[in-house]
Amino acid sequence: MIMKRIYMFAVALACSVSAFAQDIPFDKNYFQNQKDAFKVANTNFKDGESYFSKEFYYEALQYYLEAQTFNPSYSTLNYRIGVCYMNLPMKYKSLQYFEKAYQLRRDVAEDIHLMLARAYHLNGEFDKAIGEYKAHMAVLKPTDAAEMKPQLEKYIAECECGKQLMDNPARAFIDNAGSVLNSRFNDHSPLISADESMMIFTSTRNNGRTMSLEDGQYDEDIYISVGEKKNWQVPNEIGEPINTQFDDATVGLFPDGQQLLIYNGRKGNGDIEQCSLKGLKWEYPKAMPKTINSEYRETSACFSPDGRKLYFVSDRPGGFGGSDIYVSTRTDKDKWSEAVNLGPIINTQYDEEAVFMHPDGRTLYFSSRGHNTMGGYDIFMSQMDNIGNWSEPVNLGYPINSPDNDLCFVISANGRHGYCSSVRPEGSGGLDIYRMTFLGPEKPYTLSGEDNLISARSQPVSDMVMEASVELVTIRLTIVKGVVRDAISNEPLAANIDIVDNEKNEVIFTSQTNSATGKFLVSLPSGKNYGLMVKADNYLFHSENFNIPAATEYQEIEKDIALNNIKKDVKIILKNVFFETGSAKLKPTSYAELGRLTKLLSDMPSMRIEISGHTDNQGSKATNQRLSEARAKSVVDFLISEGVDASRLEYKGYAFDQPVADNSTKEGRAMNRRVEFKVLSTE
Repeated sequence: MIMKRIYMFAVALACSVSAFAQDIPFDKNYFQNQKDAFKVANTNFKDGESYFSKEFYYEALQYYLEAQTFNPSYSTLNYRIGVCYMNLPMKYKSLQYFEKAYQLRRDVAEDIHLMLARAYHLNGEFDKAIGEYKAHMAVLKPTDAAEMKPQLEKYIAECECGKQLMDNPARAFIDNAGSVLNSRFNDHSPLISADESMMIFTSTRNNGRTMSLEDGQYDEDIYISVGEKKNWQVPNEIGEPINTQFDDATVGLFPDGQQLLIYNGRKGNGDIEQCSLKGLKWEYPKAMPKTINSEYRETSACFSPDGRKLYFVSDRPGGFGGSDIYVSTRTDKDKWSEAVNLGPIINTQYDEEAVFMHPDGRTLYFSSRGHNTMGGYDIFMSQMDNIGNWSEPVNLGYPINSPDNDLCFVISANGRHGYCSSVRPEGSGGLDIYRMTFLGPEKPYTLSGEDNLISARSQPVSDMVMEASVELVTIRLTIVKGVVRDAISNEPLAANIDIVDNEKNEVIFTSQTNSATGKFLVSLPSGKNYGLMVKADNYLFHSENFNIPAATEYQEIEKDIALNNIKKDVKIILKNVFFETGSAKLKPTSYAELGRLTKLLSDMPSMRIEISGHTDNQGSKATNQRLSEARAKSVVDFLISEGVDASRLEYKGYAFDQPVADNSTKEGRAMNRRVEFKVLSTE
């Protein structure tokens, strides 16, 4: 009996609310005592209708909102405002207006259930969204239902995915990057250098040109900010020749921050162009070749860390869906090969977008409308194995992904911080740049051999309830960065940097220092013995050895490198010359280094040098003397075999008489075991 009374009261209350929710159109008869205000509001409504009919949603919205402040109880007006928001970045704002319109008149529009469903979906109210999607399906005509069923089923599947992801949040938290970077306009497509010291991004903020009536944005321009991690400085326009009177947008950035890929709207669908930073000035953009740019839309691209592959997005025919991810390879003749689709593991029947290759060279991030998205574009990760196969893409989870579009994800080399573009209620207006921090694991944990992201939660740390167990994953990558200078003047130098696979005696990557700052940055995935060679005209080359085992986790190494002018008595350590243990037999991994010395002698035919061998202080002086001299002779013999005249070469062993480090430590002894060359004369 009690339950029956409660039920009857609820029914009565619902009828009462419905009775008082009166739909009031813009009719002067309803506003006899507000004639002047009605006239203004009605004019605003009619102007809004005019812009709405032309699909100028931003401009229409401004007039509609003015009219709605006067008459908030007109169902059609509320519905129109909802539609405007649904066609603008802040789609989530449509919900209150669709709810109001439906409350005022249940048949306000044929698609009101679909609009409510989309609005609930975008606000993360997934159960309500599912109910409205089903309600929309129920009122459709049979022919329309058959056509719309696949899309509605996908929306429902996204809601189910969203519920699951929000119930099991990732171990990360996400913050708006703040007002220094974000404006009330769209700020998006952030790109960062591998060490997170520079950000380049796209903005539609006021640039002095005409604002679009469709979306209230200005043309896209590119901006640059420097700083350290989250302490970004006020951005500046990147300027000419990159920014033009057309749309110019960021696409991809090489890990060292000196090669930029942009989208330029000068032609039809636009082209992807490459820009190089020379000193402090960006050079004129050059369009990528026809194997990459086509008559169709290419919207996103990124280099592999060795610069030999370009991953890009295109909607050209022959793919698996709308836009797919492709790869093109740079040939030995510095040409780009025909593009190859990455295949059905990565690409779906829906759109893929915003591709980014991590500096480790095998972890691919991209946005997709397919796979297991919770709505719009979600960010996914896939890894390439040693034979080139891609793993099943993994959704990065909530709160990294939201029910709306999440695009343009990039991540620092250490995997600690990521950035993306998204529209969220706490944002500044349209698309904003967000910064993610991926948290370390809680104990207990297990080890994984995969180099994927550490999952993380979204709530602030103080509010977080940690999971009982997480999987510890690592990024196996070494970043080497620093400055190349003249050894005497200390001035920065423009120099070439070669990265050599010592096992294969093969240059696998070539870069340049910045000519104005001398700075360089290279990424070395774990699992190789690398030689790093620094060369500049009229200077002796400098070499470094980085033997990085496969299990080596992320590390950063800073090197300030001083190059010596080629002159008498200058000494250079050959850091990539190796011998069998206790022997004078050269290892094949030495050949690349000695090949460069051979070329130096060939380029300077009048130069004479001394090759010297050095040991640590372990063992007798006599033994070390013999070994050091034999090793020096082995190097001379190799150079002679490569065609260097023996009269230009001398060799000598110094045993442990000339240490460069402390022999009391293992590291010091390793540095003392070395081969050098000294310039005896240059004429």
